[in-house]
Amino acid sequence: MPTSMKGLYLVVDLDQTLLKTDILFECFWFSWRQAPRTWLSIHSWKLAPLKRHLATTCQLDVGTLPYNPEVIKYIQTWKAAGGKAALATATDQLLAEKVAAHLGLFDAVYGSNGQVNLKGTAKAQFLLKQFGEKQFVYIGDAAADLPIWAVAAKAITVNAPPWLRQKVEQLNPHVEHLGSAKRSIKLYLKEIRPHQWVKNSLVFVPMLAAHQFNLPTFWSSLVAAVAFSLTASSVYVLNDLLDLQADRAHPRKRHRPFAAGDLPLAHGLWMLFIFLGAGMAIAPTLGWPFLGILLAYYALTTAYSFFLKRRIVIDICTLAGLYTIRIFAGAVATGISLSVWLLAFSMFFFFCLATVKRQAELVDQQRRNELKTKGRGYHTEDLPIITMMALSAGYVSVLVLALYINSPQVRLLYTRPQVLWGGCAVLLYWLTRTVFLTHRGLMHYDPIVYAIKDRQSQLCFLICLGLFILGKSL
Repeated sequence: MPTSMKGLYLVVDLDQTLLKTDILFECFWFSWRQAPRTWLSIHSWKLAPLKRHLATTCQLDVGTLPYNPEVIKYIQTWKAAGGKAALATATDQLLAEKVAAHLGLFDAVYGSNGQVNLKGTAKAQFLLKQFGEKQFVYIGDAAADLPIWAVAAKAITVNAPPWLRQKVEQLNPHVEHLGSAKRSIKLYLKEIRPHQWVKNSLVFVPMLAAHQFNLPTFWSSLVAAVAFSLTASSVYVLNDLLDLQADRAHPRKRHRPFAAGDLPLAHGLWMLFIFLGAGMAIAPTLGWPFLGILLAYYALTTAYSFFLKRRIVIDICTLAGLYTIRIFAGAVATGISLSVWLLAFSMFFFFCLATVKRQAELVDQQRRNELKTKGRGYHTEDLPIITMMALSAGYVSVLVLALYINSPQVRLLYTRPQVLWGGCAVLLYWLTRTVFLTHRGLMHYDPIVYAIKDRQSQLCFLICLGLFILGKSL
């Protein structure tokens, strides 16, 4: 601490300064996730009363929030030099006090009180009355803090963009800048999960199963895959916003951009609507029935994000259904009729994969000595049943494939259908190995993503592809 600053209070903002997130948005998404009915009891949509309402109904775990280590270190250094620190925030007083109590760094806490929103000019006037002009040092992050920096003894910015830094330097001769405003495009790509788009290649299945290898059919399938990918990315954003606290308690998911505070939660809203709008805009080019299926997919995934994922067995059936919907969509987009064989195989095969996903989560949970999965309805003692469900559904899917190979339809499509029996053997091996790997804790939490990266899975796919080509051409 400089000698000239001794005796002054260090006043610290909360949202996007001490925290790498915004409490208002945290409460907004938490309330929609845990208690959406609380929005029906809101008496005023003015910010201060709304913040008080959310503060009294939202049970945020402040211990899991993403804090800014650079700001915390600055406060600790200030306190170690004999200075005092205060937390002054537009967040409601009740939540601000919880954060202060958790950190144990502040001598005073000032927040919105249900009537006054302590932000911008209102905060500047309050701090002038509390400390006096040039009698405090202020750490903030946004343009709303400009009136406060103008009357502070020293202005400290956190992750401020260049234009804001320049304005602060014009207002106050004593300025210090912490952090950087730069955000890599990789964070946004990580959030929309393009690696998950491979699931939407299922829209090509009707084309492949019917052997309709022509440009119009391929183009329709490709457009359908793009529409599903954009819509799915919107769903991923929504899911991450709703699951912030559960993700922060997970060893891998806590590194997701929103959970880690690497992306502002406010950006989640426009990402959600942009990707959803783009997907829905493309869909009508394939006809209104395809748009209807895409809307049904979005409605089901939204229901899954809000409450179906917490219902045992129903969640697995929903995941399996979401895979199958993609096949339906491919059929509608291309005008190809689906066979009963394909639908039966899809039902059991995707039920197996969805169950493996839950198995992987339970194995991971068991290794962390947790009895119950956060945000799910399963317990670790359910693991044997889940494993049995995965194996049973997987083996039934192989049986369906075997019966299909022996059906009259196959003889019309393949010259040597007996070659396809090798595909049954490969699939039986792959499914059994997948469950084994999951049981040993070696599976990525999403089996499809794991299969894409796994060498043996890639080899199994190539062998099956080769067998089907040989069966067709021999």
